[in-house]
Amino acid sequence: VFQKWVNREISNFDYLIQLNTMAGRTYNDLAQYPVFPWILRDYTSEELDLNNPAVFRDLSKPIAVFTKISFFRYENFEDPLGMIDKFHYGTHYSNAAGVMHYLIRVEPFTTLHIQLQSGRFDCADRQFHSIPATWQALMDNPNDVKELIPEFFYFPEFLENQNGFNLGQLQMSKEVVNDVVLPKWAHSPEDFIYKHRKALESEYVSAHLHEWIDLIFGYKQRGPAAVEALNVFYYCTYEGAVDLDALTDEKERKALEGMINNFGQTPCQL
Repeated sequence: VFQKWVNREISNFDYLIQLNTMAGRTYNDLAQYPVFPWILRDYTSEELDLNNPAVFRDLSKPIAVFTKISFFRYENFEDPLGMIDKFHYGTHYSNAAGVMHYLIRVEPFTTLHIQLQSGRFDCADRQFHSIPATWQALMDNPNDVKELIPEFFYFPEFLENQNGFNLGQLQMSKEVVNDVVLPKWAHSPEDFIYKHRKALESEYVSAHLHEWIDLIFGYKQRGPAAVEALNVFYYCTYEGAVDLDALTDEKERKALEGMINNFGQTPCQL
């Protein structure tokens, strides 16, 4: 697969899907849903210039790094019991709640979201209502480190409220949450998907995608290289960090399973 990708016999999209599959990610498990990168940082221009490197996100850094002082938590973290390893982020770039957040307008994710929120939609301001606003939240909120899901590159329907769900109003602007607000350079959900997929297959991303792959699936996922890259997550998100079968206390096991599902899971290291 790697050689096919290097020889450009398969696309960047297909390569990422295959890496996700090899790393145990699947559409059948929200806690291990396929993870894709944010590849752009320009969501405000009237036109998207894919020949300009400045429109792309730096793929060599975790999404959480851009405006957040993540090393502060790591350097000052102390576990009095000495049981928990240091980490940069107490949340994760891929988890079940994040998947439902993006896919709230599409069943069965709408129903799953409502079940999670005790029979109602979450506060409108916390919902996925705008792509530019979601990117800005990543830049501003140290607790938001979500990457993307594959649907951002092929499924325009998830950006439309085709079922007419009442998703509420934003508190400040009183704007009704309906279809997802797109970047200025996208004239429709289909246009967004077309341009976003084109960006994924661009020369810039083709030349730098391996840097992101190192962070998520490769050698910068754990160990000293992860520390240096500011890429260490909460200990129980990693494969093999907890032996659930060794736990004899059923309550403790359930609590730990819930914690893993809540935090998210790091892909198997390839």
